[in-house]
Amino acid sequence: MGLTTRIVAGDRAERLLLLLHGIGSNEHDLASLAPIIDPDGHFVAVCPRGPYGYGPGFAWFRVDAPGLARSTMQSSLDALDEVVDDACDRYGLKRSEMVVGGFSMGAAMSLEFALRRSDHPRPAGVLCMSGFLSPDGDADFDWSGDLPPVLMQHGTRDPMVQISRAREAAKILQEHGAPLVFREYPMEHNVIPESARDASEWLDQIRRGEKPSGLDVQISAPVEVDEGPVKSVNSATFQTEVLASDKPVIVDFWAPWCGPCRQIAPIVEQIAAMRGGAYKVVKCNIDESPDIQQTYQIQSIPLVALFRNGRLERKSLGAKPRQQLEAELGMLVIP
Repeated sequence: MGLTTRIVAGDRAERLLLLLHGIGSNEHDLASLAPIIDPDGHFVAVCPRGPYGYGPGFAWFRVDAPGLARSTMQSSLDALDEVVDDACDRYGLKRSEMVVGGFSMGAAMSLEFALRRSDHPRPAGVLCMSGFLSPDGDADFDWSGDLPPVLMQHGTRDPMVQISRAREAAKILQEHGAPLVFREYPMEHNVIPESARDASEWLDQIRRGEKPSGLDVQISAPVEVDEGPVKSVNSATFQTEVLASDKPVIVDFWAPWCGPCRQIAPIVEQIAAMRGGAYKVVKCNIDESPDIQQTYQIQSIPLVALFRNGRLERKSLGAKPRQQLEAELGMLVIP
């Protein structure tokens, strides 16, 4: 399949930088980051668009049907091989000197691209921003030979990809001998000036042929993340936290690409603060829990639902004032 691609070529480009966007985004997202992490223009930044529609943007593999994640990822990897070959031919660059990087789902793709079994030479480095190692745990990685250096960057307050997933990925890479730099930042699911600066310095090291390594944290240590009054739940915790709860549970179904979800979040937090004695209030990112989305046939968000005694009792769709939201959920409205 041919992929729509945006290219940002530096004035002194000598290497290829393949940048893969996150879920729900597009080829323009990381193109704007390229001049920041490569201010001197040493790279041709190639930013393709994922082939699968998702929300207002695109994805690299299917998350709405878990059984299709691996096959659709493989199709995307094949398409990325074509993009890389075309760019190397067009600009006279070597595939073995390229750096592949990505954000969130794109970061997972960059690790798959670099560590999979392939006849192609491995890239010179992997930049993993707010990512994870594999979507389904059945990746057939090739850990033999010299592994490329990896820079993993993650936010300690990331609500989308929990820091524990990044730490687990870092531990696996470290156990297999990958030259790893792992850094945590006081951020959420995003890029901040400090992480962009560190990425730029790491890219310079890769260009010089170095294999930087070093951990800014002890990756096996637990991390306490203050989520505020509304706790996150996912496929692993939904049964315990929601369905088996003694209290009625208000669930805010949301996604990071959803603007109205951000509008209603403070209202849900207000309900949690005011109603904590009578109700448990949680949030569920449907991007991370497609099975829950499918089970409850969630077609549109934001969707706030009331669960009682293990079943969905009422729901309210869309961003609304607190009083209206509470009324639709059958709660006694508090002025």
